[in-house]
Amino acid sequence: MKYRPSKQYLEVEGDPVPQENEPGKLAQLWAHAVEPASWPWKPISWIPFAVTSVCFAVLMYLLGTDLMGQNSVLMRFLHRVNLVFHEFGHPAFSYFGRTLAILGGTLGQLLIPLVVTVAFWRQRDALGFAVGGFWFFENFLDVAVYMADAKVLMLPLIGGLGSEAHDWRNLFTIWDVLGHTETIAGTTKALGWIGIFSVWAWLGWRWLCSKNN
Repeated sequence: MKYRPSKQYLEVEGDPVPQENEPGKLAQLWAHAVEPASWPWKPISWIPFAVTSVCFAVLMYLLGTDLMGQNSVLMRFLHRVNLVFHEFGHPAFSYFGRTLAILGGTLGQLLIPLVVTVAFWRQRDALGFAVGGFWFFENFLDVAVYMADAKVLMLPLIGGLGSEAHDWRNLFTIWDVLGHTETIAGTTKALGWIGIFSVWAWLGWRWLCSKNN
């Protein structure tokens, strides 16, 4: 007996043999994206771990004492690097409406470190992943300062622009949360510090795992 071909059965003599359904495009993309999660992390030797830990400690001290780089060349450099990606984010997200165009600055300075972090994650490079994660969460502290300035307007803006160009004052006004500026900024700052400490702790754990193996 012959069976007609269909999406579920092959054309064969005798009993029908069910075809295996292939996963859809989205499922295939997702499987490819998360595939590195099953791969082992590259080991970390003690010298790179020690050097990275010292750098983290210095940066954390500077983040706590001179975030905007008033007295530190290193923090001034880091702030300007973040600022480049911040300014890039505005035109990049301007195609999605006014609100996203304003928010795009913050999204830009967060997405670039996130992309770097994910790239190291895919390579299973624990050291690079930790550095990228530190950079990502450091930007939360930078954003928190900008948020906190939404009411007091003390920060100098690029080009000497006034309050009409202040991203977070405009966003908080649009969302009608300007009165909650301190709470939102404080929460963002706390998330940044929690993330930074967590990344450092994770790196130490990975080093211990490498040492034990």
